[in-house]
Amino acid sequence: MTKFIKFLGKYAIELFIFLGRMFIFLVDSIYYIFTPPFKFKNFLRQVRFFGNKSMIVVIFTGAFSGMVLALQGFYALNKFGADALLGPVVALSLIRELGPVLCALMVTGRAGSAVTAEIGIMRITEQIDALTVMAVNPMKYVVVPNILAGIVTFPLLTAIFDVVGIYGGYVVSVHALGLSEGTYFSQMELYVDMEDIRIGLYKSLSFGLLVTWICTFMGYYAGYGARGVSRATTNAVVLSSVVILIWDYMLGAFLL
Repeated sequence: MTKFIKFLGKYAIELFIFLGRMFIFLVDSIYYIFTPPFKFKNFLRQVRFFGNKSMIVVIFTGAFSGMVLALQGFYALNKFGADALLGPVVALSLIRELGPVLCALMVTGRAGSAVTAEIGIMRITEQIDALTVMAVNPMKYVVVPNILAGIVTFPLLTAIFDVVGIYGGYVVSVHALGLSEGTYFSQMELYVDMEDIRIGLYKSLSFGLLVTWICTFMGYYAGYGARGVSRATTNAVVLSSVVILIWDYMLGAFLL
C-alpha cells in the first residue's frame, strides 16, 4: 500500500511539473509574440507549411466528410419524413463540430508532427543552443512563428473544409439521392446563422493555438537521440488529438 501511495505521489508531482512547464512555455510564447523584432519571414514560411501544404488533405477530408454526412443523414431523416432538413444537418454538423475538429486533427497529423520533429532535431543537434550563443532568442525564432501561423491558418483551413464538405454533401444529396437543389440550399440558409459560424471560428482559433503550443513544446524539450525525438513526436500528436476532443466538448458546452 505504501509503495502504491508513493507511486501516485510521484506521478502527481511529475504531472504538475509537466503542466507547469507547459504553462510557463505558453506565457513566454505569448509574451514574445508582442515583443519586437518580429520574424516575418519565418512566419510566412510556417504559414505556407501549415496552410498551403495541408490544403490537399483538408480538401479530401472535407469532401468525403460532407458526403458521408449527407448519405447517413438522409437515411436517418427519411425515417421521420424530414428529408428537406438534410442541408441544414450537413452544414451545422460541419460548421459547428466536424469542420474544426477534423481539420485540426488532420493538420496535427500532417504539420504538427513535422514541427515537433523539426524542433526536436534542432534541440538534439544543439542548434537551439547555438541560437542562444549567437544572442538570437530561440523562442522568437522557432516557437512564435509556428504559433502565429497556427492561429492564422487553422480558421482558414476550417473554412475551406466546411465549404468543400457542404458541396460534397450537395453532390450526394442532389445527384445521388434525388433531393432538390433548391431545398438543400434554401433550408440551409434558413437554419444556419452567424452564431453557428462564430462558434466554428472560435473553435478553430483555439485549436490553432493549442496544437502549435503542444507540438512546439514537445519538440523544444525533446529528449536526446532518435528515440527522444520519435517519442516527443508521438506524444505531441496523441496529446494534441486528445486535447482537441476535450476542448471541443468544453467549448461547445460553454457556447451552447
